[in-house]
Amino acid sequence: MEEAGAAVIAAGEAELNLSRFSVSPETLESELEARGEERRGAREALLRLLLPHNRLVSLPRALGNGFPHLQLLDVSGNALTALGPELLALRGLRTLLAKNNRLGGPGALPKGLAQSPLCRSLQVLNLSGNCFQEVPASLLELRALQTLSLGGNQLQSIPAEIENLRRLHSLRSLSLHNNLLTYLPREILNLIHLEELSLRGNPLVVRFVRDLTYDPPTLLELAARTIKIRNISYTPYDLPGNLLRYLSSASNCPNPKCGGVYFDCCVRQIKFVDFCGKYRLPLMHYLCSPECSSPCSSASHSSTSQSESDSEDEASVAAHRMQKVLLG
Repeated sequence: MEEAGAAVIAAGEAELNLSRFSVSPETLESELEARGEERRGAREALLRLLLPHNRLVSLPRALGNGFPHLQLLDVSGNALTALGPELLALRGLRTLLAKNNRLGGPGALPKGLAQSPLCRSLQVLNLSGNCFQEVPASLLELRALQTLSLGGNQLQSIPAEIENLRRLHSLRSLSLHNNLLTYLPREILNLIHLEELSLRGNPLVVRFVRDLTYDPPTLLELAARTIKIRNISYTPYDLPGNLLRYLSSASNCPNPKCGGVYFDCCVRQIKFVDFCGKYRLPLMHYLCSPECSSPCSSASHSSTSQSESDSEDEASVAAHRMQKVLLG
């Protein structure tokens, strides 16, 4: 096994590993230039360049002219505040790993990124663990992108312009975990090919889970429910105006087996609805009590049994989907 600090060229894999090189950026620059010269004289093009954990504060200048066929660049775990113009010279780059740096300012990404060949070649971009407070507009123009990771930043919102990604037909995974998001724009529904959406560790998820708790109904609500469920008659002269208005605010429980009502107290539950025939979106609906969220334990007819089985299956699928969407 190679020790940290040793340059490694993986035979047959066209990979140059300079991870944890433990030298000054100047020395690393010289080493990289020398390696680039070696690769230009070799038949096999360099495809993977690993530079994580090297105390880099900027991209090496040698990237600008020595690695035209590079497909993967890993500069994670450095001290980068910007990805400079050297990046634009990597015309065939497919994967860029730049997590755990200090990226986030207005010049964090190179100017002209949206007009560069990277716009058509880059498929995987990992910018997790940086300092972005907003999604850079140029990211929305990366047409070949399949995976975008922005977890562990300081994002407070997702721009409505994310709907531009309807043109990114290949986008499959979007990671937004551990940010400061309190809501998502409706335009995110336009990402119709999305298969994975990670939202864990955001205020919107914490608030959402907190809102799922159930507070018992008050005596007022219990009395009002009894009047509604048992169809107890009353006239406007029987009750004060505030109670009449309260009774008129009743909502019907959507559970077809219940027939109950609720006023201020309800159980919030997720129901997954098919979207575009393949992707199930979590939508909130409201029930009058926790019992309405669980299938009955017995049934007298086979159709009822089948319905309960379907409910159990749906509950299982819903739990799995919720874990994937909110915690994945």
